[in-house]
Amino acid sequence: MGVVAGLVMLVAGVATADGTAVAGRKAPVVWGACPKVAGKTASAALECATVRVPLDYREPMGQQIKIALNRIRAKVSRDANHLGTLLVNPGGPGSSGRDLTEYVATSLPADVSERYDIIGFDPRGVGASQPSVHCVDPATYYKAPRPDAVPHGKAEEKALLARAAGYASRCGQLWSWFLPHLTTENSARDMDAIRAALGEEKISYLGYSYGTYLGAVYATLFPTRVKRLVMDSSVDPTGVWYDSNLKQDRAFEHRHRQFLAWTARHHDAYKLGATQKQTSFAYYAMRDRLRAKPAGGVVGPSELDDTFTVAGYSDKVWPQFAQAWSSYVRQGDVRGLVEIYNKHGKNDAADENGYAIYLGVQCRDARWPRKWDTWRADMKALHREAPFLTWPNAWFNAPCAFWPVRGGTPVKVHASRKLPPFLMLQSRHDAATPYQGALQMARSFPRARMVLEGGGNHGVSLAGNKCLDGYLAAYLRDGTLPRRDTTCPALPEPRPAAHMTSGDPKRAGLLGILGVLEGLPIG
Repeated sequence: MGVVAGLVMLVAGVATADGTAVAGRKAPVVWGACPKVAGKTASAALECATVRVPLDYREPMGQQIKIALNRIRAKVSRDANHLGTLLVNPGGPGSSGRDLTEYVATSLPADVSERYDIIGFDPRGVGASQPSVHCVDPATYYKAPRPDAVPHGKAEEKALLARAAGYASRCGQLWSWFLPHLTTENSARDMDAIRAALGEEKISYLGYSYGTYLGAVYATLFPTRVKRLVMDSSVDPTGVWYDSNLKQDRAFEHRHRQFLAWTARHHDAYKLGATQKQTSFAYYAMRDRLRAKPAGGVVGPSELDDTFTVAGYSDKVWPQFAQAWSSYVRQGDVRGLVEIYNKHGKNDAADENGYAIYLGVQCRDARWPRKWDTWRADMKALHREAPFLTWPNAWFNAPCAFWPVRGGTPVKVHASRKLPPFLMLQSRHDAATPYQGALQMARSFPRARMVLEGGGNHGVSLAGNKCLDGYLAAYLRDGTLPRRDTTCPALPEPRPAAHMTSGDPKRAGLLGILGVLEGLPIG
């Protein structure tokens, strides 16, 4: 099959749940050729391996699971020029870090990337890691058009509630042995197991979105094992996780209105209204019409929600989305809506795996309301001020009200004097991880330095902003940090004539290489 996997037995230096070290033999990671994946062409420079870790760190000699890794090796020898291991994570929870490795390696300046072993990993339960969690048949569960996420009456709400409860029940039936151990804390301990298996005393880390929270938990648990740490688009570590979703709904509403205002400014191109109020009316009129007659028989209001949520992550898709919307409204042409849904909104087996892990981690990390009356009251109130995402986001997370494993107590993220200063990168109008949450992360780590970009995209580094990327490269190169209150200008807004899609990863950044960093809707 062309793949050689390295199986690492329990290793010396891996911490258990109480912070003590595990005794045992340490086998080297065995790197080999990566397996061929249909539809993807892997770089010849990529190597793959697996590491065994405890399912339960309270029982380190008990059942083991496998974490899949890949890497692009440094081009310099392991001397003073070699900077060690840079672990990368794109967020989620539920996204594959192995999809990010090559992008980071080719996007960083060569004098930086060639000095690191850049390693991506699929967190427990994700992708090529074993087990890889799936709960339902995606072809059936995601069959379009799905019920409208904004319920019109009790009967529709009841049907949506049954759908959420059914997903939770099915995951519990299939994965009762695994779900109790699916937490951010355990993923952080898996990271330390990877570090130990690689024979590294310290590691560097680049995390996006939810990956910033994972990095913060790692830094809290293992401050002496951090060499360099970068957080791009930071999660609020104090809002895990129900409160974070409510705040996110408001942030997506703000970003959606920015998109509507942009469309209005380009009325000559799209003819959807010359003011934000007019384009908002046109958007929700389209949504109502799709409820009665889905575009192409597949794009109903929920499919529209999923697709246009991507516009909250990156303005690179705005021209294409506005053109599809305009063609539908003005010419009755459904092809554009179907095309952007197929490219940005449609879900497959990999998406269902990501969704299962997203729920598994978030529902287990922290406590969620178990009474649906609490959810309903919160969503009804918030929907009045933030109609764009409130109900879609609620149903995305609703299985947590029925999750077979109760939520626990999240790690209290905090700084240690042993943790070195690190770098944060953030956009001011980020919808997925709002700026106020990044400020809370910075308060949790007072020695961190933040660079604020004036735009609203999510995952802002390595996406074409030379100012931001310069700070990232300088820090990864030699630890240089910016002064406090450092800002970078946003990239120019897209123009209607560009019609740029996320198919160009060099221009669209992480949205292009991963689709959406963490799936919909959370980071």
